[in-house]
Amino acid sequence: MDGIAFIKMHGLGNDFVIIDARSEPLEISAEAARRIANRRTGVGCDQLIVLGKPRNRDAQAFMAIRNADGGASAACGNATRCVAALLMNESGNDEAVIETEAGILLGSGGDGGVTVDMGEPGLKWNQVPLADKADTLALDLDAGALGPAVACSMGNPHATFFVDNIEAVDIRAIGPRLELHALFPERANIGFAQVLDRDHIRLRVWERGAGLTPACATGSCAAVVGGIRRKLLDRRVRCTLDGGELTIEWRKEDNHVLMTGPVSAAFTGLLNPSLVTP
Repeated sequence: MDGIAFIKMHGLGNDFVIIDARSEPLEISAEAARRIANRRTGVGCDQLIVLGKPRNRDAQAFMAIRNADGGASAACGNATRCVAALLMNESGNDEAVIETEAGILLGSGGDGGVTVDMGEPGLKWNQVPLADKADTLALDLDAGALGPAVACSMGNPHATFFVDNIEAVDIRAIGPRLELHALFPERANIGFAQVLDRDHIRLRVWERGAGLTPACATGSCAAVVGGIRRKLLDRRVRCTLDGGELTIEWRKEDNHVLMTGPVSAAFTGLLNPSLVTP
C-alpha cells in the first residue's frame, strides 16, 4: 500500500506520530493533524511531529509540532526526547541537535535515558506570554482555593498550582477553563504539583490542545522552576507523573533546564494519504 511512513513513539505514555519529511517536504494542515491524531479513525496521538530540513546548519532536523486539536506548538519535551533518540540512532552519536520554533535544543543519551537541554525558562510576563503585565510568581487566575499560580515559558506557556493533595483536584473540570483564561493569549498548559519532598513532586498537567496526558515534560520543567522560585524545591527534582518519572534540573551556573527520561518506540506504519490531503 502506498502511504506516508511514520513511527509511533511515546515518552511516559505521552504519545506521538513522527513523520520524517527531511528528504521530501510535507505540509500538514490543522485539519489533517486532527485526523491523524484521532484515536478511532486515525493513528491516535497527543502530538503530531513532522521533521523537516533545518534552517540552522548545526541542527540535524527541524521539529514542527501540532497538538491533537490541530494547533501548533513551539515545544514538547517528551517529543524532543523521542526525536533526539531517533537522530542519535541514525547518526551513531550520543548527541543530537534539534531546531524548533523555540530555538535549538540539545539532546544526549546515557544509561538514565535521554536528556534534553531545554534552555532558559522565560520568567517575565511578556515571555510567557500574558495578555497584561502581572507577577508571574503569584498569578491570579481566579482559581479560588487553589490560590495563585506560578507562570513561565518553556518554549510554550505554563501556569502551575502547588496543592496539598493533588488527588483532590478536579483537573478535568479546572484545566479546560484555565487553559482558555483571558490572561493567556496563546492558551496555556495548566499544571498541578504536590511537593512530596524538596527533591520530589507529584505532578499532573492539563495540556493545551491535548487535555490531561500521562506525562508533560515541559510541564515538569515549569513546575520545578516554579517550585524553586517559591523556595519549595532544590535544584534537581524527581517528578512523578501518571506515566512514570522524569528528572528535572535547573542549573544555577547557566540558568538552563535539563530534562531526563525514557523514550519508547511502539510501532511503524504507513499513513493513508487521505488522512493528510483534503
